[in-house]
Amino acid sequence: MIRTQISLTEEQAKRLRAHSTIKGISQAEILRQALNAYFDQDDLIRWVELARNITPVSSGYTDLAENHDEHLAEIYYEDIQRGLENL
Repeated sequence: MIRTQISLTEEQAKRLRAHSTIKGISQAEILRQALNAYFDQDDLIRWVELARNITPVSSGYTDLAENHDEHLAEIYYEDIQRGLENL
């Protein structure tokens, strides 16, 4: 671990001491947990922003969920036909 020094307001220091006493863990551990929660939330926000930028793509099939096997077989068959034509 790396030691670091931070400055807190009187109210933050008071609340941190109280939480440390109530939870029975060090003030440093509370701060580490808070930082991890902050970073996890920040990562989630970035993923949500990335997901919003994904453009939906349509296969053109309206029944793909129900008939995906048939559509896949059709695509494979067309690929095979194209391959035979190139021989």
